[in-house]
Amino acid sequence: MATVLTLPITAPVLPKDYVPPVASSSSRLSPPHPTGHRVLLPVGHAHLDHLRLSLLHAHDFDSFDAQTATEREAKAQLLAAEGAAEDDLGVGDEEETHELLSLDPKEWKKQDHYAVLGLSKFRYLATAEQIKIAHRKKVLKHHPDKKASNVPSETILGINTSRNTNDDAFFKCIQKAHEVLTNSEKRRQFDSVDPEFLEIEDQLTGITEKEFKAKKLDFFKTFAPIFDMYTRFSRVQPVPGLGAIDATKDQVEGFYDFWYNFDSWRSFEWYDKEVNEGSDSRDDKRYTEKKNKSERARRKKEDTAKIRMLVDLTLSLDPRIKLIKQQEKEAREAKKAAAAGKPLKKTKAQEEEEKKKAEEEKKAKEEAEKAEREAAKKAKAAAANAAKKARRAARAAEEAAS
Repeated sequence: MATVLTLPITAPVLPKDYVPPVASSSSRLSPPHPTGHRVLLPVGHAHLDHLRLSLLHAHDFDSFDAQTATEREAKAQLLAAEGAAEDDLGVGDEEETHELLSLDPKEWKKQDHYAVLGLSKFRYLATAEQIKIAHRKKVLKHHPDKKASNVPSETILGINTSRNTNDDAFFKCIQKAHEVLTNSEKRRQFDSVDPEFLEIEDQLTGITEKEFKAKKLDFFKTFAPIFDMYTRFSRVQPVPGLGAIDATKDQVEGFYDFWYNFDSWRSFEWYDKEVNEGSDSRDDKRYTEKKNKSERARRKKEDTAKIRMLVDLTLSLDPRIKLIKQQEKEAREAKKAAAAGKPLKKTKAQEEEEKKKAEEEKKAKEEAEKAEREAAKKAKAAAANAAKKARRAARAAEEAAS
């Protein structure tokens, strides 16, 4: 329990010429209360603490302080748990190969920035928060100062050999990757030529009509992943998918109309050549910029042509197009026959439906006949068993009479 000490302090006497200050009309302070007291409002943390002290702890300060310390500790643990959960997004923990750690920061345009930060499985889908966390993990692991502090110092012929210059180089790669992926324009340029995307693109778009027919490939399993891959570059979202064999005519036409007019944001500034170092010539800069612009336009044209050829190939192999044309032909013939007063020719779908119905009826009839035969067989066997039992009963009666 706290001890109250009384100190012998005497206030000095006010001088005779002392005049109490008067608040000015422009002052925001209210004049003092005539009684020297103010009304305290029952609000705020101090009032809540007073209520806890009086109602829960019976004015026991030791109990109140212990409870406050317990609550403060529990809150700190909760905040720490929330911070750990926020940091546990599964990013930045990928295996670092020797090839990755040996990257040259001067060749930063050739490096995979997602792999450097440990975001290979997320790539263009990585969020800003995931990039931030991955970068923090990499910095804590590869910062040159931390590396130097963890390695014992060793000097040979006056040269400090404990410092790993390759770690310094990889740290520069980490910083460059963070710079690129946190800048929306630079990230868009890098995503346009993502090395993993380029590898997959070469594998999937190399299919030809001859190869497709020779290998008897499945149409939807072959072409659906290709269009899904290019979906990321569309300015218009959502993007219609290839669909299935039972897609309607409007769905099929909508798909091809969208891809024949595909509006892609993909660009190729990433391949731009830099102006020669140390060159202040305006002519050099203009020549380089002109050449870069020409190369970007050429690559963009090739990319557009590649997608157009892909859509052409898909259209030529789409089995739904043949079905749609057959249905349109049958509809025209039916309309022509109706106009001429001739009996309507059955469509292929109707013929197949009737054939299927006839097969079902035949199968049902066979099953009914089979059930009747089995029932008759069982009835015959039951009658034979009854006759046999009757004969046995008759013999037993005769033997009992004799």
